[in-house]
Amino acid sequence: MSVEERVAAERLVLAANEAFYEAFRAGDYQAMCRVWAERAPVACAHPGMEALSGRASVLESWSQLLRQTSPLRMRCQGASAHLFGDFAFVTCYEANGDEPAHLCATNVFVLEDGQWKMVHHHAGPLSAPRPERWAPARSRLMN
Repeated sequence: MSVEERVAAERLVLAANEAFYEAFRAGDYQAMCRVWAERAPVACAHPGMEALSGRASVLESWSQLLRQTSPLRMRCQGASAHLFGDFAFVTCYEANGDEPAHLCATNVFVLEDGQWKMVHHHAGPLSAPRPERWAPARSRLMN
């Protein structure tokens, strides 16, 4: 794969990652369902909770989170895509609203029917919030 093809693929992975955070911010369960893979095995580890496995369990957890009375305005900071064939992962920090980032996340994607679909999300707390404000997503080749 050429550098240009790799950068283009990483941009698509970052777009899939952003679609996940857009669904999260909007509280849009249907959009969240579209983000996740349908055939590949999926798993999720929300902060402070046990790991979940299987599409039904993972999506039920998102249904509950997205129905909260006080919406989570989660946003992604400093996203970096890492590509290996039909598999990719994004590392980033998560912040809620205007607060500094307080979580570190890894989002894993597979290429399913020509689209990057999430198969794993894992977010955990940082020892201290990051003081940086929002920064645009980037490919590690574009650094």
